[in-house]
Amino acid sequence: MSKIRDISLWESGKRKIDWVKGNMCLLRSIEEEFSSEKPFKGLKVALSIHLEAKTAYLCKVLAAGGAEMYITGSNPLSTQDDVAAALVHDGLNVFAWHGATPEEYSSHIREVIKVGPNIIIDDGGDLVNMIHNEFPELTANVIGGCEETTTGIIRLINMDKDGALKFPMMLVNNARCKYLFDNRYGTGQSVWDGINRTTNLIVAGKNVVVAGYGWCGKGVAMRAKGLGASVIITEIDPIKAMEAVMDGFKVMKMEEAAKIGDLFVTVTGCKDVITEKSFFNMKDGAILCNAGHFDCEVDVAGLKNLAVETKLARNNIEGYKLSNGRWLYVIGEGRLVNLAAGDGHPAEIMDMSFSIQALSAAWLVKNKNSLSAKINTVPEEIDNDVADRKLRFWGIEIDKLTAEQEKYLKSWQV
Repeated sequence: MSKIRDISLWESGKRKIDWVKGNMCLLRSIEEEFSSEKPFKGLKVALSIHLEAKTAYLCKVLAAGGAEMYITGSNPLSTQDDVAAALVHDGLNVFAWHGATPEEYSSHIREVIKVGPNIIIDDGGDLVNMIHNEFPELTANVIGGCEETTTGIIRLINMDKDGALKFPMMLVNNARCKYLFDNRYGTGQSVWDGINRTTNLIVAGKNVVVAGYGWCGKGVAMRAKGLGASVIITEIDPIKAMEAVMDGFKVMKMEEAAKIGDLFVTVTGCKDVITEKSFFNMKDGAILCNAGHFDCEVDVAGLKNLAVETKLARNNIEGYKLSNGRWLYVIGEGRLVNLAAGDGHPAEIMDMSFSIQALSAAWLVKNKNSLSAKINTVPEEIDNDVADRKLRFWGIEIDKLTAEQEKYLKSWQV
């Protein structure tokens, strides 16, 4: 039933999964609990997340909990074929391969929806979007779902406002154990892992332009500063712009930043962040990449149309020569750079995010009779549970409130 590139690659994928499992202590503890409790027994789970080793281990944890897994990727360039093969070898259903065309990518999303899932785990909203638009009759089967990233949550909030959402969705990205660590430290490190391994160029001394100063942008900017870059932030939010100034960064409009930037990283969740009006202002040799979920932040299609010449400058770097004679370079086709050009977030970071996913999915099943079709925040007890587990594995103990302190904090009387 699965549709993957090459099942013979499974041994390489298994090694990758075993490696991350050894570094994902939280998910290991949850796997033990799920194996005995079977919270997903008899349920079909459709999952669309970047299909690499850490995601694969999440899938195995859910399967240990009794789930019948139907898995696809959430980006055509982030699927690792050997990891997909390892999952199929272990009996899970996978529909994905690296370098899928837009038509193939959509067909893979369609395959995991057609099974009639009971739980949806999404990253960017493609599963939720397609089941509502193409398979509305299947929404009645869905107990609920979990959304991993900011871009998907933007979609969900708008669906909820329009009254279009047909089942409960958990905003996993908004859990503190997700955005404070995954978005900031995970994105910060993995973006530069992808850029550095792909370009093999020095960061120190360069002008790095980071578009967007949310938690992901903060992480990218912080790591760029640590690598010795001079960092420029572009923003549309005046408060975030003030934060950037007080964090020691220059803030300006993209049109001005384009003139002085050496390397550009978009991380906004919006479209058309870098377009034609900026391309012609850029230096010869400027490098562009995107760390937002979808490949619409850098207008690569527009750049292709403007180019008088193109070339493969280096593996995963395309060069575009403009009519002014300057060359601009795009990493990973403008797709999510930390996965299109790297291995994604570190295992220890995704351990927290995927633990939130797993526990939230189990919470949906447990509370299915009391939930309405709307967006839901991750319960504080799940967030705190993940944090407590992490601290225990680190061997760290923290203070607890006394009964008197709790009473004091809940009282308005002095």
